[in-house]
Amino acid sequence: MKKFVISLLALAIPMVASAHSGHLATTSLSGFLHPFTGGDHIAAMVAVGLWAAVMGGKALWHLPLAFVAAMLAGAVFAVVNIQLPAVEFGIALSVVVMGLVLAVDIRPGHKFASVLVMVFALFHGHAHGLEMPVASSTAIYFTGFLAATLALHVSGMALGQLVIKARLGQWAFKMTGAIMALFGGMLLLN
Repeated sequence: MKKFVISLLALAIPMVASAHSGHLATTSLSGFLHPFTGGDHIAAMVAVGLWAAVMGGKALWHLPLAFVAAMLAGAVFAVVNIQLPAVEFGIALSVVVMGLVLAVDIRPGHKFASVLVMVFALFHGHAHGLEMPVASSTAIYFTGFLAATLALHVSGMALGQLVIKARLGQWAFKMTGAIMALFGGMLLLN
């Protein structure tokens, strides 16, 4: 049980945000690997999965799928040169808000929650689209980062289900959310 809690907390403390500086070579894997190169993306995407698990019901799949759909739209905006304001701020804010909804145990209807994650996903997608390596195939790059995003959501959902089944209680979600919100706050200050 102690190892499980430590593992949960380790997942909540992502690596230093570096998703927006320097990228991997222009291989077909660059899109898939991009979400894993920044703690801000990892935290937000795992948090969406955790929140979906906590809310259950329709939210279990609506939240991740809404995030991915809006993320695709944000990436397309970037590729066709439709600028979003304050992209880095929006990404950092997503980590704060997603952490807070877990820490405070906010459970609105799945439609409102889906809209909220979609707003944040636009920023994440825009960042991914802006940083697509020049020599990459758009379709392959997009498919890669969308698949990685779904994998991070499913990881959060699975982790959430483990916490629920292990009967660790809401404190585990609240602690994870608080750590994520603090991490997001640090990103906002930078």
